[in-house]
Parts: sequence; C-alpha cells; structure tokens
Amino acid sequence: MTAKKKMIDAPAAAARAVVNAHGLNRLREGHPWIFRGDVERVELAEAGGVVRVEDARGKVWGTALYSTQAPIALRMVAQNEVAAAQYPELLRYRIKQAIAYRQRVVQDADSFRVLFSEADITPGLIVDKYNDVLSVLAQTQAMNRPELRAVLLEELRAAYDPQTILERVDERMRELEGLPPAEEAVLYKKGKKAKTETVIHMNGLAFHYNGGAGQKTGAFLDQRENYKAAERHARGKALEICTYQGGFSLHMNRVCDAVTAVDISSEALAVAEQNRVLNQQKPVEWIEADAFELLRKYADENRRYETVVLDPPAFAKSKRTAEDALRGYKEINLRALKMIRNGGVLVTCSCSFHVSEQDFVAMLSAAALDARRNLHIIEKRMQAVDHPVLLNVPETHYLKCLVCSVF
Repeated sequence: MTAKKKMIDAPAAAARAVVNAHGLNRLREGHPWIFRGDVERVELAEAGGVVRVEDARGKVWGTALYSTQAPIALRMVAQNEVAAAQYPELLRYRIKQAIAYRQRVVQDADSFRVLFSEADITPGLIVDKYNDVLSVLAQTQAMNRPELRAVLLEELRAAYDPQTILERVDERMRELEGLPPAEEAVLYKKGKKAKTETVIHMNGLAFHYNGGAGQKTGAFLDQRENYKAAERHARGKALEICTYQGGFSLHMNRVCDAVTAVDISSEALAVAEQNRVLNQQKPVEWIEADAFELLRKYADENRRYETVVLDPPAFAKSKRTAEDALRGYKEINLRALKMIRNGGVLVTCSCSFHVSEQDFVAMLSAAALDARRNLHIIEKRMQAVDHPVLLNVPETHYLKCLVCSVF
C-alpha cells in the first residue's frame, strides 16, 4: 500500500511592478505617484489591484495600487509589502485613522471632508460629510473594486450613521482610468427614500446643501476656516467676488455695515439668498455678473470698500496655463486694490494647485506695486484642517488664502 502524498497548495505569486531610476527617485523623495513612463514592466497585476513595487535588482520598495490605463500607473499605499488579501483591512485602518483625525481637529461644524485621497493614504477616494448626508467620489480603478467599496461603506455607516450616502462622478477621471461611464447614484439610504438635501452648519451659520447639484462633492468645505478669518478682519462696506452660495458674504454680513456679493451663476445666487434667509440676516446685494467686467466697471466708477474678498475658481487647470492664470489673478487683485479704502482689508484666494504659494505672493506684490498700494500680510492661510497637507506630496496643498491690510 503506497502512502498518499498530502497535497499542499503553493501560494499564489504576487503581482509586481518594476520601476526605473526616475520612479525610484520619486519614491525616495516620498511622493506616492509613479507615472506610466517610469514603470519598466508589470506582472500578474489586475486593474486596480495590489502590486509589489520593486527596482530592477528586485529590491522591494513598498506596495501600490495599479491602474492599467491612467497616466499615474502606481499609487503607493505602504512602504512595506502588503499582500492583496490584506489590503482591504489596511484600507479599513486608513479610513478609521482619517475619521479619528477629523474628530480631533474639526470644530464648530457638522460638515467636513472625511477622506482626502493621497493626503489620507486612500488614493483616489474622496468623501465629504454634509451633516447627515455623505458624498463619495471614487476616482481610480482600485476604489471602484467591490471589496474595497464594501469596506468604505461599512466604516462610514459605523462612524456617522448617515441618512444617505451618495456617489458623485468625475467623468474626466473615469475616462483617464479607463472606467466605464457611470451616473451619480445612491450607495446607501436609511429608510425607503434617499435624502439628498439637508442643512449643514459651520461657524454658527446654516447652509442649504443639495447632493444632486453643485461642484465636485457639492460645496466648498475647504474654505470653512478662511470664512471665519475673513469675518474676524472684515468691516464697513464689503464686496465679495465669486461668492458661489454666499460663504464669505454671510460670515461678513454678521460684522459689516453692508455686503455686495457677485457671481456669474444665477442658480448659485438663488441658493445664497436662501442661505441668508435661513440665517435671518439683513439683506445682501446679490449681483449676477462676470467678475472681470464688474471689477473693471466698479474701478472706473471709483467705488470704494473697506473689505474685498476674491475667491475665484481655479484659473490654472494645468502647468501650461499657470502663466495665463497669474495674469488673471493679477488683474482682479489690481482692480480690487484700487477700490479698497486706506486701512481696509483684502482677502484673496487661489485654489489653483499649479499656481504655487510663492508665485501667488509674487503676483500680489506686483499688483500692489502697480496699484501703488502697500500691503501687510495679516494671515497666510490654506485649506481647512480636514483637507490636510501631506508632506512630500505638494498636490495636497492647493488652496492659498492671504488676508492683507491695505494702505
């Protein structure tokens, strides 16, 4: 009688990606992105799957999520090797870590960013909380995998017990990632009907939120702390350019004699007025107009204000447009500076990542020289703390906000 051999299944070979010297330099500098041109070869990897990252000699540099199509082929998630079967639990840990961080740092608000992609080492995943409604944006092949989405929804429900979890769609990112077109959807609802509209609260003010409208995940939570800073320094007659739904204006309306707010969108201004009524504030002059044209007109009319806030959309969508963006920023800042009374306040913002803080300050300095005004920087600010900046990843620092005294 022959002994039966006990069959032992060999462990499955791990997917791996070999990167070149340029890619290794990025890893040494602490940046989590490896572009497709820096990947020499990929073996056994699935779309959105976990891969071991190696150099040409076989040295392991960590673990990444792989995209079969996007320009960013590898997004690092660990500096050590993590098996594919273990990654869902690593993601769970990262989500818990991010939630705990917001519990520590967010104050006087029921609405904030819960997950901020690379900044929370959850690459391609953005989640915003709007009171009892959560908004999810999954931008990569990995974060569209069912097993990872299940972990995300489980942790969000456990932490916040929301009425609804909505999914927003970035069509351009889906196309870059090679993902099929998708529509915005309800990922979870408590009860029979999804709740897509709610009222959010920050800094003692209330704002309407509509999960079926707006930009990105719906509202500009990254300015929450800058709203408060503007209110601290604003006074007299105030003008806000590009108000959207009244964030800066309604904060300043609590301390200023009169507020005029401008936006090119009539729909946004209608919501801004609803927000004013919701907060039982005195009237604000809402004006639908092009910011550049209106500033030129007001400057020609010799209008004067004690406070001006500039919060335009991102002028620079790429490195190629950064120079044009700086010219646009200079023009609106120059015109604003000419309208501010001596001793007044300028709050000026840029959400263009491709315009650095150094370039933004240099632009403002040039505008002040041309306007023959002097500026004191009262506060140099950035995005709110729930949109953290991860050192060595400059893309996570995108919002610049300068509060200046003008004389």
